[in-house]
Amino acid sequence: MKHGKRYVDTLKDYDRTQIFEAKEAVELVVKNAEAHKAKFDETVEIHVKLGVDSRHADQQVRGAVVLPHGTGRRVRVAVFAKGDQAKAAEAAGADIVGAEELAERIQKENFLDFDVAIAHPSMMGVVGRLGKILGPRGLMPSPKAGTVTPDVAKAVTDAKAGKIEYRLDKSNIIHCPIGKVSFGPDKLAENMSTLMDALIKAKPAESKGEYIRSCTLATTMGPGVKVNPKKPIATAED
Repeated sequence: MKHGKRYVDTLKDYDRTQIFEAKEAVELVVKNAEAHKAKFDETVEIHVKLGVDSRHADQQVRGAVVLPHGTGRRVRVAVFAKGDQAKAAEAAGADIVGAEELAERIQKENFLDFDVAIAHPSMMGVVGRLGKILGPRGLMPSPKAGTVTPDVAKAVTDAKAGKIEYRLDKSNIIHCPIGKVSFGPDKLAENMSTLMDALIKAKPAESKGEYIRSCTLATTMGPGVKVNPKKPIATAED
């Protein structure tokens, strides 16, 4: 894969094989982005390789966590609910609220103009039929992610506040945004620590050996910076 001049110039600044402590890694990612400015506020992402096998149901790692400083992006929320729950979702700031008519719009018009889908449990009979559309796009509501809940208003508030979902891909890697370059190192480090703490707590009992195999930070346009997998949470002492 051919990379641009900005990417290549960034690589001259440090050894890509070097492993950094968490806080140092965050500082380096921000420094690289600021030194080779993009025309937009880049997203900082974390990629964590876990020592589990996603082919086994008892080794799945999936959940959600609210980042203390959010993600820096506007989140469009769709809610499947009726009656008082629909009104509560609207009051909490949901962008789209509906029931059967919303499901029909998704099926017939391929309407997917939202980032998060939330459903009241009573609506899962309707939402379940959308699995083949929402599932591949990571939009299917799930109890594990807190997006199937009787308290849809709280779920909307959490999503708007910066709640992110984490889940394994087929390579047993979790990919998540932890904020924008403009957040600065301190806020990004707090977001990263919150996410990593959640991943560590979500370790399946059946997982044997080293749980966090590797951890890498990168901006949208920048190269990866390796984080010490034995200490992936930034602390004041780092």
